[in-house]
Amino acid sequence: MIQITDLHKKFGKNEVLKGLDLTIEPGRIYAILGPNGSGKTTLIKSILGMVLPDKGKIEVLGKPIAKGWKYRKQIDYLPQIANFPGNLKVRELIKMIKDLRNDEGNEELLITTFSLQPHLDKKLSNLSGGTKQKVNLVLAFMFNSQLLILDEPNTGLDPNALIKLKELISKERAKGKTLLITSHVMQFVEEVADEIVYLLEGKIYFKGTIADLKNVTNQQNVEHAIAVLTKTEQDG
Repeated sequence: MIQITDLHKKFGKNEVLKGLDLTIEPGRIYAILGPNGSGKTTLIKSILGMVLPDKGKIEVLGKPIAKGWKYRKQIDYLPQIANFPGNLKVRELIKMIKDLRNDEGNEELLITTFSLQPHLDKKLSNLSGGTKQKVNLVLAFMFNSQLLILDEPNTGLDPNALIKLKELISKERAKGKTLLITSHVMQFVEEVADEIVYLLEGKIYFKGTIADLKNVTNQQNVEHAIAVLTKTEQDG
């Protein structure tokens, strides 16, 4: 699905990615984790073509992304902060994204899933943070793309919406889709992810299943395991 080889990226004198190698297999859910400044956002934006690496190669679906942008048709993306014009109504935003994508979506089912019918004619500026996130989830899941990249998808969600999100992620995986997810909530990660990719200072410090992570750290849950990884690296 995704093959990343010797990826380097600097911003000024700050080397954010340092020769990163990563293989993302199809049909699995990967949690991309790491402290602030570890390179998570730069990695995701490099895959999306929003950041141009200084060196290295990224292949998506077997083709180098440097040769064009058509591959992005196969990716749906939920940014951590989605900035849309506040004067747009929810149904107007959904229509705008469909028009830009030039594709039909299954938004009706998702609108029902997240109980958004009462909000369709409200302006985005009048929505709560949690409701905005539900709208963003509709935008991210309404197309039938093979790869989904979700940056902090559980932010602001109430317990019921969080259950719906986890069910939705599970259904997409069952369809053979690949998901990359970032989250600071380790319980959420433990419930949805097949594999952990843990970044520190622009390099992959750990990659493996949750069971592997618990074994190497001798911990019973992901939160404590990640804490051990971070402390081990800091202690050097």
